[in-house]
Amino acid sequence: MAKFELKLPKMGESVAEATITSWLKEVGDTIEADEAVLEIATDKVDSEVPSEVDGVLIEKLFDVDDVVQVGQTIAVIEIAGGDSGSSEAPKSESAKVEETQVVPAVAEVAKTVVAAKETTTSIVNSGERFYSPLVKNMAKEEGISQAELDGIPGTGKEGRVTKNDMLTYIESRGSQPQPEAVKSEDAPKLAPVKAAESKPTVAPVVASGDDEIVEMTRMGKLIAHHMVESVQTSAHVQSFIEADVTKIWNWRKKVKDEFFKREGENLTFTPIFMEAVAKALRDFPMMNISLQGDTIIKKKHINLGMAAALGDGNLIVPVIKDADQLNLVGMTKKVNDLATRARDNQLKPDDIQGGTYTVTNVGTFGSIMGTPIINQPQVGILALGAIRKVPAVVETAEGDFIGIRYRMFLSHSYDHRVVNGALGGQFVKAVKEYLESWDSNREI
Repeated sequence: MAKFELKLPKMGESVAEATITSWLKEVGDTIEADEAVLEIATDKVDSEVPSEVDGVLIEKLFDVDDVVQVGQTIAVIEIAGGDSGSSEAPKSESAKVEETQVVPAVAEVAKTVVAAKETTTSIVNSGERFYSPLVKNMAKEEGISQAELDGIPGTGKEGRVTKNDMLTYIESRGSQPQPEAVKSEDAPKLAPVKAAESKPTVAPVVASGDDEIVEMTRMGKLIAHHMVESVQTSAHVQSFIEADVTKIWNWRKKVKDEFFKREGENLTFTPIFMEAVAKALRDFPMMNISLQGDTIIKKKHINLGMAAALGDGNLIVPVIKDADQLNLVGMTKKVNDLATRARDNQLKPDDIQGGTYTVTNVGTFGSIMGTPIINQPQVGILALGAIRKVPAVVETAEGDFIGIRYRMFLSHSYDHRVVNGALGGQFVKAVKEYLESWDSNREI
């Protein structure tokens, strides 16, 4: 019998860790290849980790709510036959360190664990309360004392303090009274903490007996954290422009039934708008960038993020990869597939990775315009307002007249650190021009 190490798979270029949310298999259970063993959650999406082999689960190395790094072994599966495609069962940390030259990846994990232990010696498990290495490291980096940590409410299993609990506490720490248990000799350790000192004091919210207390969801907390972080990172500026989409409205009405019969897909306005945005990004490549320190990274691929609403009211942004390479049929199929899987919570980690520019349709909820927050590390986001039937001036060769037109506002938020007003305005104007120049005789 051989043993296979099930590792946390790579889930995208910006995802380095995940939280275990539930184990679907227990020790002793038989597992088939491609069968889900556990469920995980990242800061962007929930997913399952399948087994790569047939066998029996003999060891679980992490508990629910533990944070696991990409590449770490999370379980051991016993398989029949030889050792092809398998690895030895987990060894002691000292053994892993000794095998640095033989198994670099495993040795690197060992070094990380050892380093974590060395940096968290000041924080210990208190009574029945267990603190993960990640929580201990966060406490040390933020200057949180043992007394403070013991007082943080935990939302994890059996009241365990999770990463999200720590983030929530750190955000509101400026308004929290310091525990009396902090001794004077600990003061020098707390002095270097600048984040807490620089944040304004927030008055506590008092709930009356008639108010309902609703706990934020895990995803809700993460979205809130990312939105605040984005506003603090980028200098947000907005440009607005109105587009006449009468030609598109009438064309879609004419072809949508035939399109559905032929392709089996509903032709919505979204893929049409995405096509126009992809063309504009190709015209203005400096909108398809990211900023890293003082370095600008020009993205080779145009990967459009498509903000989608979930059933619980939260948002997720699946990504249309190489959007400028798709024709309208391909774009429609991709948009519908991602939207459907987003609603059904079936998106995979790779579906939400690698976006270079984002589009959000605020018109879905009746808004005519909005000022969306940039999806980091991108530098721009476009909000599509509701399409309205309005009276407007129509210019013709015979003169101007008042007519009923279908119009919408485009709201462009961009990072003024690297995108000036001229570029931001020219880009959204290009989107408008692509929409207004739509070919009413276009074949589907």
